[in-house]
Amino acid sequence: MPGVPVLANDVPGYESASMMGLFAPAKLPPAMVQLLHREIVRVLKQPEVTERLFGTGVEVIGNSPSEFAATVKSEMNKWGKLIKDGRLREDIL
Repeated sequence: MPGVPVLANDVPGYESASMMGLFAPAKLPPAMVQLLHREIVRVLKQPEVTERLFGTGVEVIGNSPSEFAATVKSEMNKWGKLIKDGRLREDIL
């Protein structure tokens, strides 16, 4: 947003992003996971879909299932540490 200062300028190291992804049952056959991934990425990469999503502020990545799993694990570790270290509780949020 033009003219709005970036929070990271005042809080070094600050980073926040949201992500979206699809999850499936743990025992879904790998071939089905690959089929779903391939078809979802195919749709997401269509120019009209990418442009529409980008217009709402969404960047399409379409990474692999293993890359997405690694990102989810990393985020869980980061935010879990923050919650534990900050002793955050649901009743005070």
